[in-house]
Amino acid sequence: MKKLINFSLSCFNVGLNVITRVFLIVLSASVYQGFIIAEVLLNNSNVWYPKRLSDFVESIQENISRITFNILQKSTTKVVMLNGFMRWFLRFLVSLLAIGVRPLTYLLNIKRNRKCPPPTNPLLFKSATTLAMMIRNKQITSEEVVTAYIERCKEVNPYLNAIVEPRYDLAIKEAKCIDKMIASNDRSTEELAKEYPLLGIPMTVKESIAVEGMSNDSGTVFPYRNPAKKDADIVRRARAAGAIPIAVTNTPQLCMNWETYNSVTGLTMNPYDQRRTTGGSSGGESALIASAASIIGVGSDIAGSLRLPPMFNGIFGHKPTPKLVSIEGHVPDCLDPEFEEFFALGPITRYAEDLPLLLKVLRQPTGPDVPLDKPVDLTRLKFYYMEGDGSNVTDKIGSDVKMAMEKAKAYIKSTYNVEVKELKIANIEHMWEISVRVLFNIQHVRNIYTDPEKRDQLISMWPVVLKKMMGLSSHSLTCVAYGPAKKFFDALPKNYYKKLLEVFEQIKADFSEALSDDAVLLFPTFPYPAHLHYRIFYRFLNFGYLTIFNALGLPATACPIGLTDKGLPVGLQIVANKCNDHLTLAVAREFEKAFGGWTPPNKDLLNSIKTA
Repeated sequence: MKKLINFSLSCFNVGLNVITRVFLIVLSASVYQGFIIAEVLLNNSNVWYPKRLSDFVESIQENISRITFNILQKSTTKVVMLNGFMRWFLRFLVSLLAIGVRPLTYLLNIKRNRKCPPPTNPLLFKSATTLAMMIRNKQITSEEVVTAYIERCKEVNPYLNAIVEPRYDLAIKEAKCIDKMIASNDRSTEELAKEYPLLGIPMTVKESIAVEGMSNDSGTVFPYRNPAKKDADIVRRARAAGAIPIAVTNTPQLCMNWETYNSVTGLTMNPYDQRRTTGGSSGGESALIASAASIIGVGSDIAGSLRLPPMFNGIFGHKPTPKLVSIEGHVPDCLDPEFEEFFALGPITRYAEDLPLLLKVLRQPTGPDVPLDKPVDLTRLKFYYMEGDGSNVTDKIGSDVKMAMEKAKAYIKSTYNVEVKELKIANIEHMWEISVRVLFNIQHVRNIYTDPEKRDQLISMWPVVLKKMMGLSSHSLTCVAYGPAKKFFDALPKNYYKKLLEVFEQIKADFSEALSDDAVLLFPTFPYPAHLHYRIFYRFLNFGYLTIFNALGLPATACPIGLTDKGLPVGLQIVANKCNDHLTLAVAREFEKAFGGWTPPNKDLLNSIKTA
């Protein structure tokens, strides 16, 4: 009897297993066939979808949309903002992605175990300020400096994959021309410094910023090469000051990610650990500067791209006051005149003293009055700190970032006898939602759905979405998702957005009053140091640490505060009121003196080379 029962159970298990497998096969086949049928139908819609039928369907859609809009309008005006539970629930839903993504990131990064070699050439350890002075004084030639950085690029790029396109030969020719000019010039070094503050200095440029003759596709696959026709405004200004571009660097497609990878150049890796992200979208630029393959560079920032990559790579980046630096020549561009209030181009450097040097070169004469040369007395500054926005959407800061914050606060207290006070802003917990809505309210940002013939219109989205789902698209997931997300936010009731703006205006006023012209705010850049590649897909809600200052339009400097126990860079944002960039730059320079600033990646290898 017992054998019969066991046999019956075995038969049942086998049968269940067979039925389950058949069901899954049929289901997967049906989904696959459904995508194929959809693709065919979309490409032949004129056959099966005549105009008379389309007009009838559109009239039904309009009625449904009108009814839906009225329902949403009535419901959302009752609850103006996400309450605490909804914000927590949003974070919970996104965190569920970690169940699948987290194990996958371990598997994908197993073979990324090569260590980026540390720099050994003494020239690579000097700031741009020092190198420019040495070139002007004929202590060293521009050709020597440019050659040293080109050799370093060739050494580290196989480990980083940060360079999209080099211009080594042209850079050496330009350096030789500068050396000849200096040799035959009778002007004083002071005159040269005033006219050419970056004379003979190599620099790198984020690929989304135009350099004449170089790739400017911003990580997008095209069937033909379409190099930049002319320099972007900031590149033109840098070259006029004597700088020499040696390469353009990697960025996620159209700068729409906090992880630097695309279908053209691939994935850029962190010089401190190949398994970890460089951040985005200025990840290629930051990785190259941090590895001592570039000394200064320029990037862009609409959601933290001048601050997150520098933090993950242990260097300095600065998001300037809106309109201080021209954004002309950037891809993507935008037709919305409000774009410049939130989007910025700015400097990325390895040494803090080079930030004001580069920013003074890059600034446009029609920009706001920012006194970059004004001396800053740190003893007269007020210092505030915040550990986050209290939204419950973002993660709380981890132990490494917490320790960096405490180190910075303790240094200010012990050195200047100034208490770093916690800044409390009413309704700050709503800034995550406000910043998302404000940034998504920007109209006509160039994206993969932009109609090439009519810049203010979009092409159909669903063919692109379906191709991505089928694995037939070269576009990145974030670029594909941007269109539907933008449509969703545009469809939300305007009354709801107006209520958010009322709260936002009060928050802006409170920040302006607190910071005035004599205070800085210490704020986390991200809850933790650089994570493994692709983990941003379940940590992306933490962009709230960055977008808050894009929405508020405040200048912010990313500043390294040392390395963690695992040897990873960790840092903070230093924030000031509008037109007070000089305050954040001064504090960054002070923190560089206190905590050492940039640390060469894999310095232990350098020590082993010296003792060998």
